[in-house]
Amino acid sequence: MAATLTNWAGNVEFAARRLHRPASADRLREIVAGADRVRVLGSGHSFNRIADTSGDLVTLDDLPRAVEVDPATATVRVGGAVRFGELCPVLRRHGLALPNLPSTPHFTLAGAYATGTHGSGDTGGTLAAAVRSVEFVTADGGTATVSRGDGDFEGAVVSLGALGVVTALTVEACPAFEVEQYVHEGLPWTVLAEHPQEVFGAAYSVSVFTDWADSVRVWVKRRTGDPLPDLARTGARPADGPRHPIAGMPAGNATEQRGVPGPWDERLPHFRSGFVPSAGDELQSEYFVPRDRAAGAFAALRELGPLLAPVLQVSEIRTVAADPHWLSPAHGRDSVALHFTWTSDARAVAPVLLRVEEALAPFDARPHWGKLSSTDPGVLSASYERWDDFRALLRRFDPAGTFRNDLIDRYFPR
Repeated sequence: MAATLTNWAGNVEFAARRLHRPASADRLREIVAGADRVRVLGSGHSFNRIADTSGDLVTLDDLPRAVEVDPATATVRVGGAVRFGELCPVLRRHGLALPNLPSTPHFTLAGAYATGTHGSGDTGGTLAAAVRSVEFVTADGGTATVSRGDGDFEGAVVSLGALGVVTALTVEACPAFEVEQYVHEGLPWTVLAEHPQEVFGAAYSVSVFTDWADSVRVWVKRRTGDPLPDLARTGARPADGPRHPIAGMPAGNATEQRGVPGPWDERLPHFRSGFVPSAGDELQSEYFVPRDRAAGAFAALRELGPLLAPVLQVSEIRTVAADPHWLSPAHGRDSVALHFTWTSDARAVAPVLLRVEEALAPFDARPHWGKLSSTDPGVLSASYERWDDFRALLRRFDPAGTFRNDLIDRYFPR
């Protein structure tokens, strides 16, 4: 590579020998078949080395941007490089929607599904829950499609990029809908800890932003036509103007608030397409704990409040429904996702992150696959009942280890 290539946050410098930009499916298959090690670089919105390799790095950005909507089945087939911000307007023109979205539309669908990325809502699983089929280029340059109902399907969606190059996915859609977004401030911690269902069940999608000290803000996203959320009895008050999730950042980067109805894809994310998501200069971690153990996790993190303060920009708390995907952080259990947006000082964040993981260990916390974590592989494997099944799937799909890297080898050693 002529110039140093980094991830979006700039905390990872990729070690690949070459970066390929194939413009055709045939060329992609040639590259994969001729490589000893290869990984795919999506939007670069990971914060660890999940996309890194000592071999060949491939971006699919020059391949045709396939978006094929089938209104009859309410599904859409998308190419491996397609981002949510590209797909959503196309679905909207067909009167369709995705049932949930991540906090920003900048991610590729393939990358989001492969790492267990999610939106928010008591009844919504990770984004992978909407996938019908996955199409791969395999290590020998051939192709494979795994569809819902196949024996390997639930191991092939949240796959960490370790089974092959995802060239296309077919995803379920639903009828388009409108959303209204409201921000409330000053929610007492006692209410959140003792009555989380009252808060997170207030609307279709709910996020709580906090510093783990005194500040607790609730972003409520109501499907237009659903009952109006009533948080007055919780002690929270409506914000007196637009807000950004991170204090001091420009509210214009955030999606429209104050109850103004708008299309699903312009309200469910926190950040507008075309604007810098989050703070931009940051690191991120996230942990999933069982929903019925959330109060204990909240208390453990609040005790760390003074330690977190110097390196924490903001935390977000969301609910995620259980799903069946083997490596989904919400596999088999309704979860609460605890997200941390840190400052970009990796040296200062590292010891604090260890303390966070120690505090969450009693609650069987599972880290997000694309974010910073030092969780021991032995601890993590004990949390996933299908861990060994994924190891076997990995051996069958990629016996030579073409799609492996240091991160995959750490968790799933050969």
